[in-house]
Parts: sequence; C-alpha cells; structure tokens
Amino acid sequence: MRRWRRAALLLAVCGALGTGLLPQAAGADREAGAGAAVSVIPVAGLERPVRMVVDRWGVPHIYADNTADLYLAQGFNAARDRLFQIDLWRRRGLGLLSEVLGPAYLKQDQAARLFLYRGDMAKEWESYGPDAKKAATRFTEGVNAYVDWLKQNPEALPPEFREVGYAPARWSPEDVVRIRSHSLAVNLTSEVDRARAVCAGGIDVDPLMRKLQPEWKTVVPDGLDPCALPADVLGTYQLATQSVVFQNGRVRTVPEPPGPALSEGSNAWAVAPARSTTGRPILASDPHRVMKAPTLRYITHLSAPGLDVIGAGEPALPGISIGHNGTVAFGLTIFGVDQEDLYVYQLDPADQGRYRYGQGWERFGTVTENVPVAGQAAQPTELSFTRHGPVIKVDRERNLAYALRTTWLQPGTTPYFGSMKYMRARNWNEFTAAMRTWGGPPENQIYADTAGNVGWVPGGLAPRRIGYDGLLPVPGDGRYEWDGFHDGARLPRSYNPAKGIVASANEFNMPENHPLKVGFDSWASPYRHERIVEALSAKPRTSVADSTALQSDKVSIPARRLVRLLAGIESDDPSTARALELLRAYDGVTSADSARAALFETWFTSHLEPAFTREVLPENVARMIFIHDPLLLFDAMDDPTRWFGSDGTAVRDRILRTSLAAAYDELTRRLGPDPAAWKWGDIQKLTFGHPTGKDVGPFPRGGSWHTVEASNYLPVTYAPLSGPTFKMVLDVGAWDRSQAINAPGQSGDPRSPHYRDLAGSWQRGEYFPLLYSRAAVELNAKDRFLLTPRR
Repeated sequence: MRRWRRAALLLAVCGALGTGLLPQAAGADREAGAGAAVSVIPVAGLERPVRMVVDRWGVPHIYADNTADLYLAQGFNAARDRLFQIDLWRRRGLGLLSEVLGPAYLKQDQAARLFLYRGDMAKEWESYGPDAKKAATRFTEGVNAYVDWLKQNPEALPPEFREVGYAPARWSPEDVVRIRSHSLAVNLTSEVDRARAVCAGGIDVDPLMRKLQPEWKTVVPDGLDPCALPADVLGTYQLATQSVVFQNGRVRTVPEPPGPALSEGSNAWAVAPARSTTGRPILASDPHRVMKAPTLRYITHLSAPGLDVIGAGEPALPGISIGHNGTVAFGLTIFGVDQEDLYVYQLDPADQGRYRYGQGWERFGTVTENVPVAGQAAQPTELSFTRHGPVIKVDRERNLAYALRTTWLQPGTTPYFGSMKYMRARNWNEFTAAMRTWGGPPENQIYADTAGNVGWVPGGLAPRRIGYDGLLPVPGDGRYEWDGFHDGARLPRSYNPAKGIVASANEFNMPENHPLKVGFDSWASPYRHERIVEALSAKPRTSVADSTALQSDKVSIPARRLVRLLAGIESDDPSTARALELLRAYDGVTSADSARAALFETWFTSHLEPAFTREVLPENVARMIFIHDPLLLFDAMDDPTRWFGSDGTAVRDRILRTSLAAAYDELTRRLGPDPAAWKWGDIQKLTFGHPTGKDVGPFPRGGSWHTVEASNYLPVTYAPLSGPTFKMVLDVGAWDRSQAINAPGQSGDPRSPHYRDLAGSWQRGEYFPLLYSRAAVELNAKDRFLLTPRR
C-alpha cells in the first residue's frame, strides 16, 4: 500500500506539472513536499490509478489510462457528489421505494414497474453501440465502489439517508437502461384532453384548442367513443412518472404541479465562422427542465486515450449528452415527435382477462412480481400487458381496458444514453450516422466542429401509424397499428446553411410539405426561436459574450405584438385606463424588476388566455380545457371577424379591456395600489426545492414562457415549472474560452461548498469558464484526488 500511495502522489503532482512521471520524478517529489494536496482513495475494481481534479466551480476532470477505468471513476464520482439523488432515482424508477419507505409507496412502485424495459437485453445494449454495456457495467461498479467505501467511512454518508432512514443500494448495469418512466413525452396527455373536449363539444372544438402543425384536420377514429375515458385513466401513468419528496419527518409522494403541455423545452444554436467574432463556430445550448436541488444535469470532463469529452449529462448515466469532444460540439433541444398512443380495448364479457383483437379474443399478458415493503411481507403484484403495452386502467363497469403504446419501451430509448454513440463523433457524417438511430427523447441536435462546420440534425423513433394520426386514442382491436418506424435518415437536416446560423427552440421545424408527419401538437410556440434568430441576425458577427447574453434575453415577442394592439383601445374604466397607460410604453422585456412585465404576464396568462378560452369554446368545454396556445390567440386578435363574427373587432376589444382590468385589479391586491412598486420578480419566485427540504432560494425570476431566458410557470399561482439551470456557450476550437453555469451548484450533498455556490451567479446571468486543457484545469484546481486500485 505504501508503494501505491507514493506512486499515486507522484502521478498526481507530475500530472499537475503537465509532464510525464519519470522525467520529473524528483522535482515532483519536492513539489509534493511543498504542500500539494492530493486525496488518495483506494477504489475496488480499478485497473490503473485515475486522477481527478475538481475545479473551483465543482466540475470534476477525470483522467484515466483507459475507458474502462474512466467510466468506473465517473460512477464513483457521481456517487460522491450525487448519491442521494441517483439512489432515489433508481428506487423510484425500479419500483423499490416501498422497500425502504413502507406501504405508502406500494402503488407508486406497482405503477413504475409497468414502465420498465422488458425486452431483449442483447438488442438493448447493441442499440447504443459496442461500448455501451461495458460503460454501464463499469459505471455501476464505480457507484457500488463508493457505496462500499461509505461503509468504511460512514461520516461521509449524505445526511438525507439518515433523515429518511435507509442506506444507499448497490446497482446493476441493467438499472441504467431499464428505467424509462423519466422519459420526456407529452402526447398521451393531449390525446386524453382532446378526447374529453370532443366528448363535450364535438370534433369542431378541436381546431379551437391548439393549432396543429402542420395544418391538419382531426377525425375521430372509427370505433372510438371519446366519452369512454374514465376521469382517472391517466392516474397510473402519472403515479409512475412523478417525483418523490419528504416533509415533516414523514414520507409522501408529491406529483409535479399540473401545467400546460410542453412545459419543458430547450434552446440551442450555432453560428458559422463567418458570423463569429472569433473566426470559429460558436455553439450555445440551454435545456429547460424542472428546477430542483440538485439540478438534473451534472457537468463532467472525461479523458482517456480515445475519448476526451466535457459537458453535461445526467448523473445516473455514463458519458455526457451536451458538450464537446475536442473536435465536435453538440447541444440539444426536444424535437416534437409523437411517441405515445392510448389504446382502448373491449373486454370479453365472459372473461375480463381477455380483450378484443381482430375477430377473436386475446389474453392479457401478465407478470407477477413480489414488491418488498419495509416492515411487511413482500406484496405480490400482477402487472398486465397487451400486445401494445402496459395496461394503465381497467374499467370493469364499461367493460374496457386502456394501455399505453410508446416508443420509449423499445430497445435503444433510454433517455440520453444514445449519446454514447455521438460523443465520439469526429465529423458531420459520423455524427449524423449516430443520430439516424437515436431513440429518445426525440431531439434536435445542433452541431459545430473545429473545421468550421455547423449543422442541425433531428432524431427520434417516429412510428409509422396505419390509418390514424395519433391525435386521439384508438381502439386496440387491430385496426390501428404501427408499421415499424421511419428511417431517421429521412428526417430533414441542415449543414452549413448560407445564412451561417442554425437554431432550435422546440418550434415546428419540419419543412413545408415534408412527407413525414412525425407529430402535430408536440411543438412549442415559435417565439423563442424567432427571438434567437432576430438577435443573431442583428449583428454581422456574434461573440461568446453575445451568446451568453442571449441565453439571458427576456424579450417577449408576444408582449411586443399585444402592446401594438392596445394602441387603439380606450376605456372609461379606471383599472383598464391605468393598465393601458402602463402597457402602452412597455418594451416587452420581462425583467424581474419590471412593473410592466408584472402586469403583462399576469394579464396574458392568468386573464387574457382564460378570457379567450371562455369566448371561443362552449361553456362545458371551457370549464375543462385551458387554451395555452398563443398562435391561436394571435390568429383571433389579428382576424377577429373570422373568429368572433361580424362584430369581431368589438368582441376582441371587449376581451382586451375586461381582461386588462382584471389583471390590474389582481396586481393591486397582490402588490399594492402603487404600480411604481410592482415587480415581476415579486410574483414569480423560484426556489430550488430539495426532497428533504434543503432548498435553495427563493429568487425573484424574470422571463416567461415565450422568452429565450425561459421561465415556465403555472397561470394564476405563478409556481415555477421549468427553466434553464444548465447553460453552455462553446468557443469551438478555443475550448478554454467556453462558458457554462449549472444552478444551484454541481453537488447534491447539502454539506458541500458546491451545493449552492452557483445559484447567485446563475441568477445574475454570470458564467464560469468551461475549462478543457490540463494546464487551465490545474491552474483552477480546488481539490485533487487519486483513485488507486484497491488491492
């Protein structure tokens, strides 16, 4: 052991000097004696020593002699910084919460088990490339090595485990890929909402709910009764996909707040060298996800012969999904593929264990599992499946059953694990080849490389539906099937466009008349994308600083459009008149300290959109459906006669006036009678919530649903739904000049100095350098570790 420790120390210090071991051995030994701090940790399973330098911002830079050790060290470090987060993720996903938390979680465990991958594991591993299984195996060995290390060092156990009263579990490689219930998908919910609206108001209400892109006319599938959906038809699905919190010493499950569809998204763009102040490409990416402590993403640098990547990934997965490999840079947004269908089955009246398929009856497939429950005997649970997917509801009174068919139970659709292929790409052809078979979630990838190329390529399993469009549930009797999946090579792409800009913000981006119809209602509104292109086009050349500023841009294009409509509106009502006076001078910037932003956002989401909903939908439909689609609203505002009839202009102006008055009165109640004291950030506040209450915040928030600095919130309550906690701007080729931020901090351990250290910088729009070269990393080192083989 003494020999290993001495070698470890020499390796660590010589690496810090940026030279080889033997030529600098004597000098390195003296440098070590001068006070270089290296923590040496024996780690089971390593073949060779691994250096890890954690910089002052909490980013680990891991240097190994081979990728097998690299992934093991990544797993060890992920557990070191995020153990409670990833342990809870694993338990929730595998249906093992009640094993440690008791019977209150049994139903959630049963629901989660329905959405585990249960297919051919050989095909599953093969779909991610030849190194995927080994990477997952070594990664989980690293997690397990840290769990074992904690048994010898119990003082390092994250405090949440003691508070909740259980110990971290060991992992298997299959845990990484079998969990699918955290996949991003939205169409199932909109199918059910659409069916309920059609039940209440007929198919003619469908064009009034959401603008379909491309233009499309929805029809009710033959054999579907849109009224035959129980109120709780999605209860099991929601239970399986919700998160877990602990409060007041008791454990309980709390679903994410219900919000409009598409409440999570992203921005990404790249500019070509001719449009860059550096003469190199610049690539920016900022995913918008639920904002918690710790955050979803974790920045890591992984370096070994044949692989040198840095960027953000999910802490429970090996590799990274957003970043660069020294040659190719990549950033992502969600691409609007409809990957879910709800199937409705007629049950055999004589045997409800069978459902109608074709001309006969087919028996449900069943799997019986024993779910361990703390303090009790294991509970046997029978899970039912049709040929299409897991059964999420049985309505015995109606003699119907309901199952989900989804691409994310196909091989190769573990969210983001497909990045194991593209993170090694050295050029556009290799990158697009990897994206051709991308599974999930469906993504737009923005690309740039050191040769000066930029591009956009989407990917995602897109079902070939036979005889239906996926907008409503369908009977499961065999008339509505998938004929495999579209070839990813048939999706559109762009490489080195003449304008020198590629950008994505979840908008509808399929070219006009493209033969593939991958989805109709899974796209975000176009305003973030419009603003990105507007800002990038306004200058002949863009800098890294311009892109970081653009990621914090709070200009609302909907605000600018609506303010123009107010120019001709007058009112004798005092509240309306004051609101008009305040908004007529509004520039559309939704800054946290803006009174006008407070009024506009309150008006737009909590009063104007509901007023529009009540005006255009039948009363019984309007009670259940909220139109959160500004495209429809602006269609009506711009062409009121077509929407509201011959007196449409008067109707439109009435909606504007009455909703403005209601918003003004609401703000008066909330913030007082003096508009000069109003601030948008006094209404919209963000707290990074932690499962056991180690929250960070609150912070006043600017931005809105439709700004580049996205801040998606619930109408009326203004509770935050999602936003960009991780942001990255890459100077492609001059990598050390790249910038990043990850709020509230890199670590998930509340005792760590990196748990909340980035929250203030994030709030102020400040970044840190995303360092890549060893010299720059060493100059900014805060902690050094040497992971040595445990003998």
